[in-house]
Amino acid sequence: MSTERDSETTFEEDSQPNDEVVPYSDDETEDELEDQGPAVEPVQNRVNREAEQRRETFRKDCTWQVKANDRSFHEQPHFINTKFFCIKESKYASNAIKTYKYNAFTFLPLNLFEQFKRAANFYFLVLLILQTIPQITTLAWYTTLVPLLLVLGITAIKDLVDDAARHKMDNEVNNRTCEVIKDGRFKIAKWKEIQVGDVIRLKKNDFIPADILLLSSSEPNSLCYVETAELDGETNLKFKMALEITHQYLQRENSLASFDGFIECEEPNNRLDKFTGTLFWRNTSFPLDADKILLRGCVIRNTDFCHGLVIFAGADTKIMKNSGKTRFKRTKIDYLMNYMVYTVFIFVEVIRLGQSYFINWDLQMYYPEKDTPAKARTTTLNEQLGQIHYIFSDKTGTLTQNIMTFKKCCINGQIYGDHRDASQHSHSRIEEVDFSWNTYADGKLAFYDHYLVEQIQSGKEPEVRQFFFLLAVCHTVMVDRIDGQLNYQAASPDEGALVNAARNFGFAFLARTQNTITISEMGTERTYNVLAILDFNSDRKRMSIIVRTPEGNIRLYCKGADTVIYERLHRMNPTKQETQDALDIFASETLRTLCLCYKEVEEKEFEQWNKKFMAASVASTNRDEALDKVYEEIEKDLILLGATAIEDKLQDGVPETISKLAKADIKIWMLTGDKKETAENIGFACELLTEDTTICFGEDINALLNTRMENQRNRGGVYAKFVPPVHEPFFPSSGNRALIITGSWLNEILLEKKTKTSKILKLKFPRTEEERRIRTQSKRMLEAKKEQRQKNFVDLACECSAVICCRVTPKQKAMVVDLVKRYKKAITLAIGDGANDVNMIKTAHIGVGISGQEGMQAVMSSDYSFAQFRYLQRLLLVHGRWSYIRMCKFLRYFFYKNFAFTLVHFWYSFFNGYSAQTAYEDWFITLYNVLYSSLPVLLMALLDQDVSDKLSLRFPGLYIVGQRDLLFNYKRFFVSLLHGVLTSMILFFIPLGAYLQTVGQDGEAPSDYQSFAVTIASALVITVNFQIGLDTSYWTFVNAFSIFGSIALYFGIMFDFHSAGIHVLFPSAFQFTGTASNALRQPYIWLTIILTVAVCLLPVVAIRFLSMTIWPSESDKIAKHRKRLKAEEQWKRRQNVFRRGVSSRRSAYAFSHQRGYADLISSGRSIRKKRSPLDAIIADGTAEYRRTVES
Repeated sequence: MSTERDSETTFEEDSQPNDEVVPYSDDETEDELEDQGPAVEPVQNRVNREAEQRRETFRKDCTWQVKANDRSFHEQPHFINTKFFCIKESKYASNAIKTYKYNAFTFLPLNLFEQFKRAANFYFLVLLILQTIPQITTLAWYTTLVPLLLVLGITAIKDLVDDAARHKMDNEVNNRTCEVIKDGRFKIAKWKEIQVGDVIRLKKNDFIPADILLLSSSEPNSLCYVETAELDGETNLKFKMALEITHQYLQRENSLASFDGFIECEEPNNRLDKFTGTLFWRNTSFPLDADKILLRGCVIRNTDFCHGLVIFAGADTKIMKNSGKTRFKRTKIDYLMNYMVYTVFIFVEVIRLGQSYFINWDLQMYYPEKDTPAKARTTTLNEQLGQIHYIFSDKTGTLTQNIMTFKKCCINGQIYGDHRDASQHSHSRIEEVDFSWNTYADGKLAFYDHYLVEQIQSGKEPEVRQFFFLLAVCHTVMVDRIDGQLNYQAASPDEGALVNAARNFGFAFLARTQNTITISEMGTERTYNVLAILDFNSDRKRMSIIVRTPEGNIRLYCKGADTVIYERLHRMNPTKQETQDALDIFASETLRTLCLCYKEVEEKEFEQWNKKFMAASVASTNRDEALDKVYEEIEKDLILLGATAIEDKLQDGVPETISKLAKADIKIWMLTGDKKETAENIGFACELLTEDTTICFGEDINALLNTRMENQRNRGGVYAKFVPPVHEPFFPSSGNRALIITGSWLNEILLEKKTKTSKILKLKFPRTEEERRIRTQSKRMLEAKKEQRQKNFVDLACECSAVICCRVTPKQKAMVVDLVKRYKKAITLAIGDGANDVNMIKTAHIGVGISGQEGMQAVMSSDYSFAQFRYLQRLLLVHGRWSYIRMCKFLRYFFYKNFAFTLVHFWYSFFNGYSAQTAYEDWFITLYNVLYSSLPVLLMALLDQDVSDKLSLRFPGLYIVGQRDLLFNYKRFFVSLLHGVLTSMILFFIPLGAYLQTVGQDGEAPSDYQSFAVTIASALVITVNFQIGLDTSYWTFVNAFSIFGSIALYFGIMFDFHSAGIHVLFPSAFQFTGTASNALRQPYIWLTIILTVAVCLLPVVAIRFLSMTIWPSESDKIAKHRKRLKAEEQWKRRQNVFRRGVSSRRSAYAFSHQRGYADLISSGRSIRKKRSPLDAIIADGTAEYRRTVES
């Protein structure tokens, strides 16, 4: 019974969250949440209420209209919106995907506009304009123009290259083809030409180009099997089914071409699991839901062909709606550089571009199996890879391969699966079991226990054969034959692995009808009558099947999680403890366990139970609850057969990678839509969790957070942030803790639950100013409470060594990342492989896409991509750390050399009467940063290594300097400033003192202005180039050549510019005629230059020596002993040791997230029948479908 409530619900008022369900869809409305009818109501009342709800829903939400095979309908004026002034755009998006920013006409104006939005660019544009006015400038205009053009040009080229890659990717997708009805026939068309209302045909293994309504298919009852890997990373098949009316009448080409159905449905949204609409056709309306919609990005599997009507296209599709907003990402160094010297941008862009190519070229991040190299898809974030604090990772397809393998089993108390021969002797090395004796073996199962095969073949222990017979009969797998080979379609990869294992061990599932199932038992085919299938659901955690044997006996076979099976066992089970011990061993090896059991059922008992079962099956209300109650009555007094152990295969190197990243003080959070038990199991397998880890769950931390909120309320109310903060840890400092929380608990704890507004209060508006003030104040208090609650949660979670969020939606993944960004001010990285990870990838500071079998949606939205999770350690610990160190060295040196260069003008102004005369020649000012001091620092910023890549991986602790911003910050900036100031003073005052009252060898005074400028410039060039030599850790021939080459280039250009010949050609531009040759022939000048350089560099050498000797850094220590370290043994993975007596965890069987195929099987809708092939249907429009049941 519903009651009136306050305007919004809170976490204290609602029932406990359900750990097994994914919370509400991202775009769910209040009305959808409020449609919570009473548990039991009269049938007529329910019918009336549902009819009214449908009418109300269509009035509010179903405003999207689609007319089949009628493009002109969607071009009507009322579907055209004015976008900008006279530019009009259709309400219906085209199917072309556009992720690029520019085209040939817009590139130049748009790119320049974007670049001049940067304050520094605009400032120097204004400065350039002012410098063209001779009356107000002291510098030539080209001294600003050259650097400005370089910055704009390099940035534009980089943007052009990035956008060209996006154009290429878009063209690959948009130019895919499929068949579309045009002029009454199916014709080949490109994806970008598809429009809403088109009828299309797809074939097996085709990607779905748009969100379409399934009309018919080659399968019975127009079933269609789809793989949703690109949406959710899951490779197990899901089925969709067309309406009966479209299945019956829309099979032939001519009927599809004449189809004129009209659809009203919801507007485009991001709800992957929901769809509401109605098809109006033949003067009748038919309700549509998500089970009849095929989403863009999915792949047609095990279905020869299907037909569909395009509902949403292009940007309106659900996969694109889930992509989230594209955020402009900048590094921490970018924010610092906003206030610093402008010309640094030129070099920063070049360095980042070079570092990106090094990532692309790294062969150790190349995956040869799929010919996939690493790819830096952006060039602006490289150094931030060396500053990551938190990694947020998807599970399926990112950490795991989503491939289940049968590894071990326990039968009648005996464990099988170790390396043993047929005589039960263990061997460290032994050949795989040869299954060639079995004609149905698929040859893909790698198994090494020959004793198990010997037991099966000998038949000495009937329980062993009974065990594999159970696996072959108790499931909802459907079978097909392709080229004479069995092909299984499973609702979950776990179930497929078990049925395939039974097949290889001699018990092959061959066929099924609505009421029978056929098994090959060691080469003998036997058919069993299926009396009932008791399907899996998340509450039951088990499934059963009741069959009648050819001999007339009735048996129940059951498989499920050990926690529920052990509660239903008969008291007399002699192998119960042995199986329990085996389960503990399997769990310690992070294998997914499942218990198998059976019972004999008497005829009379079954008849009585079957009556209850049939009554529950047709119940009009609470059918699921009624069925579960009936199932309980027969699933008891079971006889335990044993247990299976399945490995959810991790990607190669995942545990090692996570271990190294943890040593680098990087915390890893796993965010997945999978079940809690499965996520926990993978957490142990990849070593996020260990046996010593104390695991906290949602209910545990909810109590802690409630207590903390109460304490904060007592201290300062909900506005505790205005009170001096008191740091109180949630947990004692000792101990290793992890947090496992579900999406439902996440909403509960973060006060993100959908609000359920009272119907009465919806109509009540504040009438007075006082009411408005109270309501506003209440809203602010709720927001403050929510903010404090979220901050407390982040603080608590960050105290844990690992966090696993399971059963979360794409929006929740992004929300968790955003919370850590917001409240910890930490650098975050998100990594995933599916479309459900795109929002998270875009929200994090850095997004990484795994390119593989799950499609390209995550990769297209990422900043970096590669094929395997293990490459992440090299991306961060090698490329990221090097990029950060190089960029910091570059910036410190760049500011130093420019302060040393610029501040000479400041000291000179005291001696030139503040006349604004420059201390250098104009051309030296122009070329100083471009030619004389650029190449050495660029090469250092591209090639320098404090330690090698192998040592960087071996000592992850070296990464911490980047996390703590130790190498470039305001303190380091001011140190560089001070160094530059002191250098500029030495560069000016030593030559000044040397030039006072001096006479040259020829009796002439060398102390003229131009000679003085040449002396300072020469000392400056030599000093800054030798300084970069002191800063270089990794010397190559190229570095040495660049340093001495830059000095030689300076002298060469200077002598050329000071020659008489160039002065004759350009007298106004080159006025230092003969100065270089005249001044530098004086030994006194050379002694002055050498003294100046020595005084600048010798203190630096002394300080560096003392620092490395007395206070060496970690990299200094490692570099000093690098030869010895290279010879030492490399890091090895910690062995997992099973310790008896320790409380062990066990993982539940990871059934499919939804019910299996039991309903389809028992109804007979999935049973394949013979039909004409596609070509015959097209050729003969009058062909009828004559179907006979396959034997």
